[in-house]
Amino acid sequence: MAKVGIIGAGSWGTALSWLLHNNGNEVTMWSVMEEEINMLKEFHEQKDKLPGVILSEDTVFTTDLEEAATGRDVLVLAVPSPFTRSTAGKLAPYVKDGQKIVNVAKGIEEQTLMPLSEIIEQEIPNANVAVLSGPSHAEEVGKGIPTTIVVGAKDKETAEYLQTLFMSNVFRVYISSDVLGIELGAALKNVVALAAGMADGLGYGDNTKAALITRGIAEIARLGIHMGGRIETFYGLTGIGDLIVTCASVHSRNRRAGMLIGKGATMEEAMKEVKMVVEGVYSAKAGYGLARKYQVPVPIIEQVNRILFEGKPAAEAVTELMLRRKKVENIDLRQLYQNSVEIPW
Repeated sequence: MAKVGIIGAGSWGTALSWLLHNNGNEVTMWSVMEEEINMLKEFHEQKDKLPGVILSEDTVFTTDLEEAATGRDVLVLAVPSPFTRSTAGKLAPYVKDGQKIVNVAKGIEEQTLMPLSEIIEQEIPNANVAVLSGPSHAEEVGKGIPTTIVVGAKDKETAEYLQTLFMSNVFRVYISSDVLGIELGAALKNVVALAAGMADGLGYGDNTKAALITRGIAEIARLGIHMGGRIETFYGLTGIGDLIVTCASVHSRNRRAGMLIGKGATMEEAMKEVKMVVEGVYSAKAGYGLARKYQVPVPIIEQVNRILFEGKPAAEAVTELMLRRKKVENIDLRQLYQNSVEIPW
């Protein structure tokens, strides 16, 4: 049995609390919002964000970050990506040397273009930071629906420890050393999911969505390989797998926000309607910034930015994508990949 602190009591933090307790671990959940913790103490249920998932009576709920962090074998950082840096900074004084921290949020910081694991390492340099990602909606994980994800870590011992911690008969865990590739796939698929939602809102069909998914993963892989990620990561669970589920699922807040925009809502109106953090909006600018930095073409991500931040009509963006100059479908990715095939473990 491990002692686990869940930092963040939203839908994903709640689902992972349920999972980890069912795996026999001692779980403490933290939220900065007192009303959220009071609700969890009274009902043992995240009624606002994950109704129907009942947490155990011995799960501890607290607004005291020191209580949540001290003496834990593992900390799971489950706050929305825009709050990763600030939360990590507040957490730092209570983190022991070598503390395992698993980041489960998905995003890229707009100002610095840093993935979230690097932000945590910058704020808590004495921590051992890993990531967990994959096609895993909290609504399904909290119901025990079979799910498969990936843990990424810099050393194999940490990856295998976390694999054992999270794995169950309904939650299969793979491991990888490609932390960067995992995080890029996780963050940028949300941007493509916004585009897929916009297509739904415009009334387009399966052909359009299939095109967005396949060309979207091509963009993500192109950029990721230029940055040092591994090609197999982008065609695995945290790339194409997560992209498919986020573009198609009724649980996807990014797809839902995109649908509202496709129907004529502004980005601000869509985010207000969804009532939860729409990670793709925050990752869109950062993703486009990375593409410009590495001089990689990302036409779908570029058009999503134009729609979100410049008021471009979604239908006009689709037309522009369709009428781009003629292209060969696939470049030889081996030429990009040949210098980055070494796997650390």
